[in-house]
Amino acid sequence: MISLIWAMDENWLIGKDNLLPWHYPKDLAYFKAKTKNQAVLMGDMTYDSLKSYYKQKPLPFGKIYVANLVERTYEDATLIKDIHAFLKDTKEDVMVIGGKTIYQLALPYANRLYITFVLGRHEGNVYFNRFDLSVFKLIEKTIEDGLIFAVYERISS
Repeated sequence: MISLIWAMDENWLIGKDNLLPWHYPKDLAYFKAKTKNQAVLMGDMTYDSLKSYYKQKPLPFGKIYVANLVERTYEDATLIKDIHAFLKDTKEDVMVIGGKTIYQLALPYANRLYITFVLGRHEGNVYFNRFDLSVFKLIEKTIEDGLIFAVYERISS
């Protein structure tokens, strides 16, 4: 199963200069709970951003895949040069955790979406590309402290 997880505000904003444009401890806890010890896929910039937060501590994921067109060695991750082949052929449950380009490339393969809707508008410069959410059905929703945690599954045709 391919799942995507992200938070966005009312304008579909997801980032500001490769960082989150807000700080909601409940959203961070939700992200950690959903991704801990899971196989994750991210882009090179997201990997570097997470490494800057975690410094010398290991990232809290299971297997780590980093999509990058440039040849690069990662001490704790596997390089994925063909993201389409990877997403099409993988037998693993993989959680896609960013950034924008990786989300855009992975969305057609997604079976499940974990979206945190951050109420209000924030300042930033990276937006999730708009897409038709009606091809997914809402299966879970929780509202807490200005956040809506929603889980969607792709409607099979």
